[in-house]
This record gives sequence, C-alpha cells and structure tokens, in this order.
Amino acid sequence: MDFVPQFTDGQVFPHALGKIVCVGRNYSDHAKELNNPIPTEPLLFIKPSTSAVDLTETLDPPFARGSVHYEVELALLIGETLTQASSDEAERAIVGIGLALDLTLRDKQSQLKEKGHPWEVAKGFDGACPLSAFLPLSRVPNWNALAFSLEINGEERQHGEGSDMLFSVPILVAEMSRHFTLQPGDVILTGTPAGVGELPRGAELRLSLTGGLDVATRVIE
Repeated sequence: MDFVPQFTDGQVFPHALGKIVCVGRNYSDHAKELNNPIPTEPLLFIKPSTSAVDLTETLDPPFARGSVHYEVELALLIGETLTQASSDEAERAIVGIGLALDLTLRDKQSQLKEKGHPWEVAKGFDGACPLSAFLPLSRVPNWNALAFSLEINGEERQHGEGSDMLFSVPILVAEMSRHFTLQPGDVILTGTPAGVGELPRGAELRLSLTGGLDVATRVIE
C-alpha cells in the first residue's frame, strides 16, 4: 500500500507523497564511525516515494540481499513549492516533523562506493524508508532543542539532537531547493547520528521525538 502522509491527530495531508530528499553525514560522529570524511557541503541523494512504508507496520527488509543497517532520522514534510529558497523561506515551507528509518543495504553500498557508483540500489529499494506520522510545527520548540532516539529491544542505540547537525534544518532545506525543486508532499530526511548498525530480525523498535512522538514497531522474524 502506498504511504499517505498524515499528522499525528489523524488529519491526512492533502498532497500525495513525493520524493524523499536525504542528506548523508550530517552528524560528524556518524561520519567518523563509518570512516568517512566530514563534508563541507551537504551530501544529497534521493529515495523514491515507492521506498516509503508505514513505520508502525511490521518491517520486512530484503535480508536476502545482505546486511541491512538502521539509521534513525528526523523527517520533515514540505507544504509549499521551493526553488532557490532562502533559509527563512525554507523554514516557513515545513509543515510537519516526524521520524524515519533510512534503511541501508550496507554491503551493497560499500561495493558501490568502492567503484564510484551511485548509492540508489542500496538506499532506494521498496521498504527502505519507514516513516511515522508528522507532528505539526506548533509542537516543535525550536530546531536546536529537538532530540530523538532509537531503542532496539529496550536498549538505546542512537540519540540525536538538532544542535549537533552540521547543517541546520533551514540551511539544509534551502540548499536542497537549489538543486531540486521541492513540492508539497516531498519529505526531507536530515541525517543520522552515530550508533548505526545491523538491523536484527525479530527486533522490537521504539523511536521517540521531542514534542510527543513515540512510535513502536518490529522487524519480521
């Protein structure tokens, strides 16, 4: 079933899900843990809308294709068309904030990187982007005060804060709009903090975000 963007109060967003624009290495500790250089400008890539699934449903990643890694991220829902936007314009266009898992076929990604090839096969497969419902921005105190986390089987594996981003939310969205026109229904993934690892079969996951978003899900056996 196609993912339909909606808010935590049950209100359905009036636009279909569009593209999912992502940034790599937006937390320095995560770049270091994968032995990647810290970028001086956002490293952008896109997941197709077909990669999105409901985060609350049982996750069924393609384990037969190799090691699947979890990466928890803040997800932003875009409500206005943005092209060559300023940081202020970009911030005003965000209508919701939620959580996502950027699932990655890590072995495949490493092979592609070694050959200098694009990552899409490792990042854009069906089910590669489990998404939550979105909190309205009225529930968000400010970007730097945001905190989010991922627990696996009751143990915290990742914890991130908006203040730790290399590129803040307004700057990041504005930069994305200079490369890709952003449209209502597009989703932005803002990068993952340190602590990524292999997603275990049968695991129980809990994702939490400042403002009252708390999502539980599980991975298929």
